[in-house]
Amino acid sequence: MAQYTKHPVSAPPRAPERESTGHLLLRGYIILVLFATFAHSAVYNLVGEVGAGIVLAAFVVVTLAIGIPMVSRRRPQAFAWRRLPWAATAYTVLALVSVAWSQWRGATLLTWALLAGVTVNALFIVHVLSWSEIVRALASAFKWILGLSLAIELWVALVVHGPILPNFFVRPDGEMNAHWYWVRGNLFDGERIQGIVGNSNLLAIISLFALITFGIRFAARARWRTTLGLWSLLAAYFLIRAGSATAYACAAAALVVLVVALLMRRTATPGARTRLYVIFIGGAAALAAAVWLLRAPLLSVLGRSADLTGRSDKIWEKVLDRVADHPLFGNGFSSPWVPFDPAFDRWIVDHGITVFHAHNMWLDVLMQLGVVGLVLMALAYLSLLWRSWFFAVDRPRWDLTADREYSPLTLLPNLFTIVLLVQGLTESTPIMLWGWMLLVMLSFKIKSVPLVGVGERDRVIERGERARRVP
Repeated sequence: MAQYTKHPVSAPPRAPERESTGHLLLRGYIILVLFATFAHSAVYNLVGEVGAGIVLAAFVVVTLAIGIPMVSRRRPQAFAWRRLPWAATAYTVLALVSVAWSQWRGATLLTWALLAGVTVNALFIVHVLSWSEIVRALASAFKWILGLSLAIELWVALVVHGPILPNFFVRPDGEMNAHWYWVRGNLFDGERIQGIVGNSNLLAIISLFALITFGIRFAARARWRTTLGLWSLLAAYFLIRAGSATAYACAAAALVVLVVALLMRRTATPGARTRLYVIFIGGAAALAAAVWLLRAPLLSVLGRSADLTGRSDKIWEKVLDRVADHPLFGNGFSSPWVPFDPAFDRWIVDHGITVFHAHNMWLDVLMQLGVVGLVLMALAYLSLLWRSWFFAVDRPRWDLTADREYSPLTLLPNLFTIVLLVQGLTESTPIMLWGWMLLVMLSFKIKSVPLVGVGERDRVIERGERARRVP
């Protein structure tokens, strides 16, 4: 009978280690948190404003119930208090303090609770998941959003045969503004589609995030690459059908940055990198100037007006008027603008709907928290941009070995940051909900774990392999 020798040359074979049930449930919970944050408008359209508030509050309570015991026990790793994104933290504190001089104190308290809840969830995700797990969780959340978007668009087009209002109410008799609809049923007529999030611009930007995430996982040679390819095709289809000029600009910027980062990775000397910096920074400045000078014809090609669909004359001018009232500390925090507050109700109206943000995150911050808030927000995003860039282009190194391979995962934070910054020129979403979550989450993770797989918890990760600790 065959048996092992008394002098084996290697350890006996054993089954690979697998994730514990508790950790699998934890990752599933975080996917739900990410889904509810990115698709908050879908939750709002399904259960109303009160129900959406209850859902977000419930997630915060569960997160605290799970996270506080973990932090107090310091297992499996102490919370990295010193690595917090301090600019973003200071902005959060300033937003709360602004209730003292706010022109809309009820809106300030309400929206600050939303900001604080999103911040808590972002910090929790960073503390309990590794880089690889965060990317996997994002990919899963995006798959749910894309899959449910396809399902609801098919249902409305093939079963309902007409647009639906929030809470699945069918279109009433008579004409009404199309912007009130949740889904308009345009899947087969060539018009812009909204998906489960109920907004074409939001669906487009989520589809772009999904494309980036799926591409990163594909390059990292994740399992089920064929399935990832199919999800990428669906995301690209939604990006095109949503028809968002802002998303197209974000995609172009992300593509340029990706090419530059890959070229930087191929350079062998500091001089070669310097030449690339000079070429691309000069080219970017020239391109920005050309886009600004030719903005009218370019926008007309995309089917948009020269005033950015009413942003400059309808919205930005009125926002600047309020900025002039309190330029240093602002009028008080409110992201988003609470439409039932008297200060915002019918203040700026577009297509019969009260506008709930400035459609430019910098103007929004300037109106709410003044120059002080603007400086803090700029520091938060510039810090993330700086760290994420070198996180992407610098070779991983923690000892004398200088030829380790790059990880595709290190490209994701910088590409996400570029998308947020470009989107922030015409939208305010990068300073609230999922935009704020990404800012806090990526900033905190890069500061606390600047190398993928190095310095992270010794936990079981994908493919049954345990993360290797490097001394």
